[in-house]
Amino acid sequence: MPSFVHSVVAALLWLLVAAPSPASAQNATQNKDAPTEQGVTRLGSAEGWSAYSDTEKNRKVCYLVGEPSKVEPASAKREKAQATVTHRPHEKVANEVSFKAGYAFKEGSDAELMVDGKKFSLFTNKDAAWSRDAATDRAVVDAMAKGKHAVFKGVSTRGTATTDTYALAGFAQALAQIDKACGVKR
Repeated sequence: MPSFVHSVVAALLWLLVAAPSPASAQNATQNKDAPTEQGVTRLGSAEGWSAYSDTEKNRKVCYLVGEPSKVEPASAKREKAQATVTHRPHEKVANEVSFKAGYAFKEGSDAELMVDGKKFSLFTNKDAAWSRDAATDRAVVDAMAKGKHAVFKGVSTRGTATTDTYALAGFAQALAQIDKACGVKR
């Protein structure tokens, strides 16, 4: 289970970052260093993935956010689904993977992530899913950086099975932007 700080940071990141509209993505590409809401700096975006950094109390956090290109079932009532990767150098944390489902997961259930045929099991807590350890985070990020599609599956508290498909074409570029901003070496 993630630490309290981990949960709070992940929740704050989702609250701070709204997925960009095509117009805002174009504007951010034109002025990638322009500050956004609440001191967050948009580093850039690539094919559905956006990169950000934030410095609060002299502590830098870098993260990327992407939305699924396809959600199933399309009729399911839920909030926006998102995938994030976060670096927090001051805590010696890099490549922290999380998925926000847009609904509360069935208690005690795991979520499944498939990246081009490679399967990862993620634990769930409320409306989010995480890797169990730093080694798995690194493996997921490496697979996503090299992959074409990521398929995330979970089950809601109501028993609805969902499948979110993420196109990974711009993931490696957004990852390179947050790596550079937070000094993470690959």
